Amino acid sequence: MKPHFHKVPIQPQSSYSIRHDILPTFGTIWHYHPEIELHYTIRGEGVRFIGDTIHNFSAGEMLLIGENLPHTWRCKEEYFQGNKDLKVEAIVLHFLPECLGRDLLRLPEAYLIPKLLEKAKRGLVVEGKAKRKVANLMYAATEATNLDRLIILLSILKILAETDELENIATPHASFQKDKSEMARLDKIYSYTLANYKKDISLKEIAAMANLSITSFCRYFKLTTNKTYFDFLTEIRINHACRALVEDKLATEVICFECGFNNVSNFYRHFKKVTKLTPKDYKKKYLSRNLV
Repeated sequence: MKPHFHKVPIQPQSSYSIRHDILPTFGTIWHYHPEIELHYTIRGEGVRFIGDTIHNFSAGEMLLIGENLPHTWRCKEEYFQGNKDLKVEAIVLHFLPECLGRDLLRLPEAYLIPKLLEKAKRGLVVEGKAKRKVANLMYAATEATNLDRLIILLSILKILAETDELENIATPHASFQKDKSEMARLDKIYSYTLANYKKDISLKEIAAMANLSITSFCRYFKLTTNKTYFDFLTEIRINHACRALVEDKLATEVICFECGFNNVSNFYRHFKKVTKLTPKDYKKKYLSRNLV
């Protein structure tokens, strides 16, 4: 998908930006920016798109998103139904790679920081003790002033650069293009698919949305996203199924049909292909991780 360029507002007297948001939903615009983003979700659930990947997000997730890596969050449908008590909450930190000075990154003692920023170009999930330490520092940064702000940012980078509690998100080849008309077309396909994934979406239907013939649409989507449209649609359905499984409110067979699959065997086959696990094993693994 082709992202919008987003200008991150950083005040002239500040070397980086940090904000604590409480909002009805996260913004849904597919975008990129040269700033590195550290995003800590305190409240909220839905699907996130980072680079060329699609995954669920939920409360407690922390991501480090590298420069110019496209990303967006799409909250669950409940967040768009006007419930004033249902909010998302996040602390979001943005900084340019050279915000602490180019010379600092060249110092021998700081050699791990450029390595971290290079890894962040694929996007990183921060987990375990590292996440808890960084979350505390992010809260502190929202109130800090003067030198304390710089000390906190350096402390965050130190923790992230030294930990092995990081997991890659996107492939090394995640990229974007800047053509506005093509960007608008993909935004339309993306939005329509998220709104209608529960029903059968034919190639004829989605190609018409993009004002292309079926053959042209298939070629266009594959070249642009490096996957077929049905692979993309299946990933969205499976990620919604993953969320429903861990919520543990519906039987697996019911989740199958709620997420747009027309038979259980087809659902199981696609679920294992995408997640490398059966639905039962996925739920077991998720629950065991959250009990630790």
